Amino acid sequence: MKTFACGTLVPGCTWHTSAEDMSEVVRRAAEHLRIAHDEQEVRPGLIEQIKARVEDVEAIRPQR
Repeated sequence: MKTFACGTLVPGCTWHTSAEDMSEVVRRAAEHLRIAHDEQEVRPGLIEQIKARVEDVEAIRPQR
């Protein structure tokens, strides 16, 4: 499972999403940026910034 928190890119934003694959997380994040942050065009550089901030949920869960 992959997760993205918009606040890592847009300080103060509390929106986040999770999905099984990276492409779905990026699609949702791009849609959120267009709607919530008035990004008229989500450029490739912004897509790369989103990808760099996507985390594996398993990697951020505490170890048992």
